[in-house]
Amino acid sequence: MGGWHLMDLQNLGRHSSWDGVRAVVAGFGVSGAAAADNLLFLGAQVTALDERVDVDVERAELLETLGATFRLGEGSTAVLPDDVDLVVTSPGWRPDAPLLAQAAARGIPIWGEVELAWRLRDPETAAPWLAITGTNGKTTTVQMLNSILAAAGKRTLAVGNVGVPIVEAVMDPTPYDVLAVELSSFQLHWSSSMQAESAAVLNLAEDHLDWYTGSDAMAAYARDKAKIYHQVERACIYNVNDPQTEQMVIDADVQEGARAIGFTLGMPGVGMLGLVEDILVDRAFIEERATSAAELCTISDLASPAPHFVANALAAAALARSHGVSRTAIRDGLIAFRPDGHRIATVAQHNGVTYVDDSKATNPHAARSSLAAYESVVWIAGGLAKGARFDELVAAMGGRLRAAVLIGADRELIAEALSRHAPDVPVIVLGDGETGADSIMERAVAAAAELAQAGDTVLLAPGCASMDQFANYGERGDKFAEAVRRLGG
Repeated sequence: MGGWHLMDLQNLGRHSSWDGVRAVVAGFGVSGAAAADNLLFLGAQVTALDERVDVDVERAELLETLGATFRLGEGSTAVLPDDVDLVVTSPGWRPDAPLLAQAAARGIPIWGEVELAWRLRDPETAAPWLAITGTNGKTTTVQMLNSILAAAGKRTLAVGNVGVPIVEAVMDPTPYDVLAVELSSFQLHWSSSMQAESAAVLNLAEDHLDWYTGSDAMAAYARDKAKIYHQVERACIYNVNDPQTEQMVIDADVQEGARAIGFTLGMPGVGMLGLVEDILVDRAFIEERATSAAELCTISDLASPAPHFVANALAAAALARSHGVSRTAIRDGLIAFRPDGHRIATVAQHNGVTYVDDSKATNPHAARSSLAAYESVVWIAGGLAKGARFDELVAAMGGRLRAAVLIGADRELIAEALSRHAPDVPVIVLGDGETGADSIMERAVAAAAELAQAGDTVLLAPGCASMDQFANYGERGDKFAEAVRRLGG
């Protein structure tokens, strides 16, 4: 290591002198650029490394004029420089990446942007963090929570894995009242100091098993998710219908007085939020919770009645209630909230068939949640499975399928699961043929339209990542919508 001892680094914060700290920023994406920028501002010596050359060139040039060093292009991250005190890594980097493995071997601390941001909060004005993770629904829930907090008159921001990098938010000269923080398992992996005011794990299912490898991959993924509950101050929010999330709370080392609060799509017990018929209710944050529940809003107040959407609303409401937000603000915030595109978005109706874009369903758990919202579905699925399996999904949802149209690199994986667990469901497997994004989705939508009957939903819920055939899940959803519109002239 360089001139800084490990002990000195552990004490570095917003008002410390960073002069002489030699920091390597691994990856110059959105979070990496924010980290490099603010480390420079604090007085550190910064070297930024990235295998890509198509980074934010304008920002890189500006930081270079301020004293940063850049190494970009193939091979630039293979070797860690000699004089390094600290590595700040982008979340997508796996621990076995050569640069990070070298840092670990040399005993150099590795922080993620979340760890850096937590340390850079101003102790005088630091906004509490309401943190959310889970395999699916993170972004929607964080945006719902942000809408609720805004309705309560708070100066708030959705940050982390969505929106603004957390480092930029904590370094803002005008302090926020509270931050709604979305955290991926990757971000949590590189975090150790964070202590959220309240935190929620929405669900846990197979995902990112191309990042977590080995026989205990799923356990490692779960361990990283569970870190969100570390030293929580007020409330650990868990999914009553997902026992793994409750076990994480039971195992967590929290601050004295922190409560375990469940959310459920059933009738809530004491200390939970849930449903009474079509009403979202609070039986956790009211004085009379032993005998009654308080209305928050109705399902019809929400942008979608889909079960997973309602569950997200309950989780967001639980976090807001733990922060002291009124029931009126919960209702107002949820009424005002509209999800981003490509999340259970109805595109059109033709000949009695509804066409729904849920391109954001990029893993089997998300696709299963989406399928559960509809009675009779022609399912368009496929893409890059990232090591996930589809047997559990098909076994649970096969009864809802009118037919399936499969595309993408891992289409046969889904076809095999369908043949095992839903052998009577008609399946069309589209080969690469015409490989353009337009043509593949055009063929998929046309095939689905042929199979659909009045009252059915043609649902794009791929259960897979998109990068084999599309730039991203957004382009995939856009191509679906364009093909649907052409279908109706």
